[in-house]
Amino acid sequence: MHETPASLICTVDVVLLTLQEGALAVLLQRREREPFKAAPALPGGYIHVDEDAGAAAAAVRVLRDKTGIVSPYLEQLATFSGPVRDPRGWSVSIVYYALLPGNALPADALLAPVDRLPQLPFDHAAIVARAVDRVRTKSQYSSLPVYLCGERFTLPQLQGVYEAVLGEPVNKVSFRRKVEELGMLEPIEGELSSGAANRPAQLYRLRKAFRQTLSITGRGLNGRS
Repeated sequence: MHETPASLICTVDVVLLTLQEGALAVLLQRREREPFKAAPALPGGYIHVDEDAGAAAAAVRVLRDKTGIVSPYLEQLATFSGPVRDPRGWSVSIVYYALLPGNALPADALLAPVDRLPQLPFDHAAIVARAVDRVRTKSQYSSLPVYLCGERFTLPQLQGVYEAVLGEPVNKVSFRRKVEELGMLEPIEGELSSGAANRPAQLYRLRKAFRQTLSITGRGLNGRS
C-alpha cells in the first residue's frame, strides 16, 4: 500500500548572465528566508498556479518582481528535481536562463564571475554551470551573445562580446563571415563611433525581426561544427 505523498515543491529559477569586466557573470540575490537565509542564490520562487499561465510566465514574473528586470531573451534550460536538492522536501525546479547587458542592471546588482562562484545553496552551482555550457555552445552558431550588447555597437565590440562568452579569441575574418551569414544586424545610417586610432567605425543594431529570437547557422566559429 502506497503512502500519500507529501506536497511537492515546484519552483522556477532564473540564471541571468551578463558581462562584468569582460567576463561572464551571473546575477545573485541574498535569500530573505530559510533555508539558507542570507546566502547568495539564483533568483527564484514558487509557481503560482492561480496566476501563472505556465512555467515561462512564472520565470518572467519572478525575475521582474525580485529584480525589476525584464530580459529581452529568456529560454528554458532544464528541469532539476529530486528528494535531496532542497532540505524542505522533494522538489522540482524549472530553470530558465536570461541575458542582459551589464549597463541595464541595477547599480546595486550582486554579480559573481561564473568561474569563481561563491558557495551557493541547493544545486545552484550545477545549474549555473549547465547554463554557461548552454550559452557557450549556442554562441558558436547563433546570434545569442548580441543580447549582452547595448542597443548600438560596432563589429569589434560585438566580436569582443563573443570572445568574452566563449572564453577564447575569435578569428576576425571568420567572425565577420559568420555575422554576415546570420543576417541579424543592420547598420545605423549616419552613425559612427570612434574606433582604434580615432578611425570611425560603423554602428550596428539588431534587426527588428531578431529582437525576440535567435539567428542560427549550421557552422560554428573557429571551425567548429
